[in-house]
Amino acid sequence: MKVYSFGQKIALSAFVAGISWFLYAYFFVIARDTLVSSLMLTLAGLASLEVFVGLYIKLRDIDQGWALIALLLGVAGTLGTAIHGAYDLAVALNPPLTINVDLPNQVDPRGFLAFGLTGFALLKISYLMWVGKKFTQNLSLLGFGSGVLLIIIYLGRLIVLNPAEPILKYPILIEGFLVNPLWYLWIGYLFWTKAKE
Repeated sequence: MKVYSFGQKIALSAFVAGISWFLYAYFFVIARDTLVSSLMLTLAGLASLEVFVGLYIKLRDIDQGWALIALLLGVAGTLGTAIHGAYDLAVALNPPLTINVDLPNQVDPRGFLAFGLTGFALLKISYLMWVGKKFTQNLSLLGFGSGVLLIIIYLGRLIVLNPAEPILKYPILIEGFLVNPLWYLWIGYLFWTKAKE
C-alpha cells in the first residue's frame, strides 16, 4: 500500500474539494439533482477541512494569531458545509411527509457557515498568502475573489432567497464553476509539487 506524505494528503484533499465543489455547482444549478448535489456538498466540506489545516501549518509562521483565526473560521465553515450537505442528503433520501422548504437549515441558516464563514476564512488566508509571499500573488487574488463571492452568495441567500435572481445567480455561477474549484485545484497542485521535491 502506497504511503503518502502529509503534503500529498493535503493535495489529494484539495483535488477532491475542487472537483466536489464543481460537481456540487453543476448538480445544484444545472442538473437540479438534490441527491447528488447534497452528496457533493458533504464531500466538499469534509475535504476542505484538511486543506484549511494544511494551509494553517504552512502560514502560521507569518502571523500565528491571524492564521489561527483563519483556521477556526475555516473549520467552522467546512464542518457547516458538510452538515448542510448531510442535512439536504437526509431529506433527499427520506423526504419527510411535511416539510416547509422556506425554512432555513437550523444548523447552517441560508449557508451562514458554508458560504459566510468560509468566505471570511478565505479572505484571511489570502491576506496571509499575500503578505507572506509563500504562494503566488495570483493565487492570493483568486482567494480574495472567492472569499468575496462566497460572502455575496451568503448575503444573497439571506436577503433574496431565489438563486435564479441575477444578483445571486451570477456570483453562484462564477464561484461554483470557476473561482472556487480553481483555487482548490491550484492549492492541490502546489502541495503536490512541494511534497515531491
